[in-house]
Amino acid sequence: MSISLRSLILLPIWISMAQIQQGGPDETEKSTALKDLLSRIDLDELMKKDEPPLDFPDTLEGFEYAFNEKGQLRHTKTGEPFVFNYREDLHRWNQKRYEALGEIITKYVYELLEKDCNLKKISIPVDATESEPKSFIFMSEDALTNPQKLMVLIHGSGVVRAGQWARRLIINEDLDSGTQIPFIKRAMDEGYGVIVLNPNENFIEVEKPKIHVQPSSDSSDEPAEKRERRDKIPKDTKKRRDFYEKYRNPQREKEMMQLYIRENGSPEEHAIYVWDHFISQAAAENVFFVAHSYGGLAFVELMIQREAGVKSKVAAAALTDSVHNVWHQEAGKTIREWMRENCCNWVSSSEPLDTSVESMLPDCPRVSAGTDRHELTSWKSFPSIFKFFTEASEAKTSSLQPALTRRSHRIKHEEL
Repeated sequence: MSISLRSLILLPIWISMAQIQQGGPDETEKSTALKDLLSRIDLDELMKKDEPPLDFPDTLEGFEYAFNEKGQLRHTKTGEPFVFNYREDLHRWNQKRYEALGEIITKYVYELLEKDCNLKKISIPVDATESEPKSFIFMSEDALTNPQKLMVLIHGSGVVRAGQWARRLIINEDLDSGTQIPFIKRAMDEGYGVIVLNPNENFIEVEKPKIHVQPSSDSSDEPAEKRERRDKIPKDTKKRRDFYEKYRNPQREKEMMQLYIRENGSPEEHAIYVWDHFISQAAAENVFFVAHSYGGLAFVELMIQREAGVKSKVAAAALTDSVHNVWHQEAGKTIREWMRENCCNWVSSSEPLDTSVESMLPDCPRVSAGTDRHELTSWKSFPSIFKFFTEASEAKTSSLQPALTRRSHRIKHEEL
């Protein structure tokens, strides 16, 4: 909110205070009331009085946006990129508009996963009743039957959902950098089965039921102390409270409550659930993980909880700017040793792609993703990740030294 707008809102109150102060000591009580009012006013809430309705379109067409042939979001009439500050000085309204568009983007990406990538939407829990909250993941037709390779994709925390790396990139950059679709298509072209996790879909929201309490004519059940305090409230205090409420006219949003999804109430729970019911039962000899940001933490937690199974099936894990911490997560020595040999973390860095980056933690090697922007690390390291997986697969097949160690040595040799 600009200073000038705040001033316009408060100007009548300041004028009233000045007039009261000129009126002498008899007006002291009114002056005190106005000062009290100023101290209680929430300017953000006050601004909602003149805020346009929080009623937004539910389609891209309604927003007058569409993705062009390059996968960029553009206005259908002006051809301009998305504009966040659609209404000046209404940050909250602009944010709500952005969030509404984000929900449309999420559904749009879901459609692309099914139509463009030919993935199947699988409901979880697998034994859910018709009435209980559910989530879902996406899988290729051969995800569980492919005998050779399976790729598992895990995004980070926040508002992103299955198939996305970063909503901001999808809206402001393009679909290639912001979604997992390039990974999915290349993986399928190279003979991988694919499973796309949905670790942030942990609950559903429903409107809180409104409880109407009928006032009882017999107040004998009310504690005497409470009734006495209520009766002692001065009438002028009640009037003052009503006076304050005249200045508060927020657009009241619905009160919602969260119903958590069984065994999928957090990203970590979700990763373990999908492992137990899908990945561990897949026919693939080699499983490969790509995990971004908090997805890396979820993968490490999966290793801690299912160490033997992960070691037997997973050939390599590519992390992109992972926020895992082997100390805080209490990963054991055998897990740290496995990660050093079979994982690589492409981190945000201004160094060229694949340049070795020093790490303070005794786990997987860290190399530059070729960008210092966290949300871009998956897209920028895209070619290196597939090369890393190919080397890991070849190394396992030929029973040679683990691919990651050879790769790290090659990078260091090139630097020397």
